[in-house]
Amino acid sequence: MMGLFWKALDLAALATEHAQFKDWWWKVQIGKCYYRLGLYREAEKQFKSALKQQDMVDTILYLAKVYLRLDQPVTALNLFKQGLDRFPGEVTLICGIARIYEEMNNISTAAEYYKDVLKQDNTHVEAIACIGSNHFYSDQPEIALRFYRRLLQMGVHNCQLFNNLGLCCFYAQQYDMTLSSFERALFLAENEEETADVWYNLGHVAVGIGDLNLAYQCFKLTLINNNNYAEAYNNLAVLEMRKGHIEQARAFLQTASSLAPHMYEPHFNFAILSEKVGDLQRSYAAAKKSEEAFPGHVDTQQLIKELKQHFAVL
Repeated sequence: MMGLFWKALDLAALATEHAQFKDWWWKVQIGKCYYRLGLYREAEKQFKSALKQQDMVDTILYLAKVYLRLDQPVTALNLFKQGLDRFPGEVTLICGIARIYEEMNNISTAAEYYKDVLKQDNTHVEAIACIGSNHFYSDQPEIALRFYRRLLQMGVHNCQLFNNLGLCCFYAQQYDMTLSSFERALFLAENEEETADVWYNLGHVAVGIGDLNLAYQCFKLTLINNNNYAEAYNNLAVLEMRKGHIEQARAFLQTASSLAPHMYEPHFNFAILSEKVGDLQRSYAAAKKSEEAFPGHVDTQQLIKELKQHFAVL
């Protein structure tokens, strides 16, 4: 496949040379070839040169992709915002900004930009889905439901939609729709990762209704479909702790923290577990990792304070 891109690059280079380097379109094609070959700095030069000759939205989008590959989201954001000055109201540019904020975990700002997208195109599926998700995580499942139902009315039928719909129905106390939504999500799942997400959410529903045996089975099914699902390992560990199975819980938590060191929950739960069995040194080390992952977690701060008091007495 790479050989084809090199051939395409040679052809585009000859064409732009024949055009005396005045044809912006061929420069964009050269930039695309460089991008696919992983030569991002060379791609950046070509796209910038093309933009000087002809200001095009597509070229801005390609250049932004280069910056994202180079892990320069702020540069990509500035590029999009400058593009909006020249192309006011351009949906693809607004959407690009929203996606970057979403990737940076700034969901509220992303939602504001997605709202701007809907002002230009009120049938934009991605924008409707993101705003719905933002309302759900802002503890407004009833409002989120409106956005997801809007997607259903528009003819969107996929696993992710019904998975989110099931969770929203549960937290909005519309239990009649909850299980049927999850059943539909499982039916529409196209791969094991999607199936794992559905079983994970079903596990949360089971915990919510107090059926811990069902929750355990759901989280196990999550791991059968995706063996790297850190959140499922963490939740299984909590269920094992409730049963008094200390070693099994410890193994699950160690797996979860190795798979997702950025998550604070496995570290915090490991700290609690270690503290209960009297291993204060391990508990303190895990609590400090939890604090690094989530400095504002009150329970972690309280645990560290208690452990320091224990050490002071010793």
